Amino acid sequence: MKVLVSDSLSNEGLEILKEHFTVDVSTGLSEDELVKMIKDYDALVIRSGTQVTQKIIEAADNLKVIGRAGVGVDNVDVDAATRKGIIVTNAPEGNMISAAEHTIAMMMAMSRNIPQANASLKAREWKRNKFTGVEVKGKTLGIVGLGRIGSEVAKRASGLEMNLMGYDPFISEKRAVELGVKLCTVNEIAKGADYITVHTPLIKETKNILDEEQFTLMKPGVKILNCARGGIINEEALAKALASGKVGGAALDVFVEEPPFKSPLLDFDNVIVTPHLGASTQEAQVNVAIDIAKEVVSVLTGGLARNAINIPSVKPEAMAVLAPYIRLSEIMGKIAGQLVDSNYEKVEIGYTGEISGKDTRPLTVSALKGLLEMALGSGVNYVNAPTLAKSRQIAVVESKSESSEEYSSTVSIRVISGDLTKIVAGTVVGDEPKIIAVDEDRVDIFPAGRMIFAKHVNKPNVIGPCCLVLGKNNINISGMQVGRAEIGGVTLMVLNVDSQVSNPILEEVRQVPGILSAKLVTL
Repeated sequence: MKVLVSDSLSNEGLEILKEHFTVDVSTGLSEDELVKMIKDYDALVIRSGTQVTQKIIEAADNLKVIGRAGVGVDNVDVDAATRKGIIVTNAPEGNMISAAEHTIAMMMAMSRNIPQANASLKAREWKRNKFTGVEVKGKTLGIVGLGRIGSEVAKRASGLEMNLMGYDPFISEKRAVELGVKLCTVNEIAKGADYITVHTPLIKETKNILDEEQFTLMKPGVKILNCARGGIINEEALAKALASGKVGGAALDVFVEEPPFKSPLLDFDNVIVTPHLGASTQEAQVNVAIDIAKEVVSVLTGGLARNAINIPSVKPEAMAVLAPYIRLSEIMGKIAGQLVDSNYEKVEIGYTGEISGKDTRPLTVSALKGLLEMALGSGVNYVNAPTLAKSRQIAVVESKSESSEEYSSTVSIRVISGDLTKIVAGTVVGDEPKIIAVDEDRVDIFPAGRMIFAKHVNKPNVIGPCCLVLGKNNINISGMQVGRAEIGGVTLMVLNVDSQVSNPILEEVRQVPGILSAKLVTL
């Protein structure tokens, strides 16, 4: 496989990629140059310099993953990548300490007028009274966004003995208590904070999250920080608030347009600025290069993308629990997809027991991937499976229940076609997927390779003749599971076989008296 690195990347990351793939480094490419080159590559690794446009993505015939060495993916057309089934992944943890430390450094520099005092003294001035600052101890810091970086800022600000207010719609009250943060709305932060810092991605919901309305609510002399993304704070509204004196100072590392040479914010003496340096430490550059290289290796060798943007990502501690269930869900989807007889309009995925308390989105995506792959082929992946289901008007419904009678956790897939329903249920034993039910039949199957699912009448002289058909055709049976039913009742037999079973042989199995149906399932 081939990987194109189109922005500078630390050698530590390049070496990891070179251990597995052919790697070409070509920086400073134009859109047209990338369009011509990209068709030959399986992965594209970028930083902030490369703009991955729809035109480039449409030309990427083999591309499977776009890896961003850093946090933001503003320079990638994620929607276009998703439509084409390309995973977009980033490295959100490699630079989070650097970004958090830069935020604290900017806050302290602003509070003590350090850049201004430095410039004055180098101009051979000695004006101590002009640069009297303020202490941060006892002041209230409002943090908009309590994700990885926002949480690290909270920890450091707590060490400075600041009072903390925070806004994040996705953080639990328990986590807020652990961080020492009082959860509030954005407007409550605007009213109550002495310092306000933003740490959200730039998306529709967060663009201009601090706007004229919020500046009107703020305390006189409030200090504003943005070391996240330009556009989270309305720069025009900030400039007005600075001009009026409502805002006493600002510390900015990012801007809507970079470089921001035309921005009026550069004209205020009480605004300190840096040229997007939040992640610019030696450690961060190495960390993000290593992280994204490992992500690309994982994706191209058949593993998961832990930090994918366009599929549900999973924190490392959660992945340890979810990983075997992700595998189980995909296998169950594949089994259900091969057992169902017709098109279906609804898929119900149920989670019971301990797993119901986890983030089950990756499991649902995996189940859909396995299910749809049986009908649509290998073009289905973790990225486009939900989109493909939606485009085919297949309703996907999740349900959760904390109670599980026999196992600590179970997953079930119910495929509905009109009045017909096909159900597959499973669990994890150790780290191994186990199928525990197919429709109304209780089974005990560790799925692998090729399996024949045969509905049959529970009576003598059915199983033996079925096995004889396979034996005379040199097909070895490596395992057998037979469901329980009263004599004369209908139950399920599952045979693990070691070689391909052709349609004529499968039809011969179906002709055995007492066999009602027989289907080959291949994993």
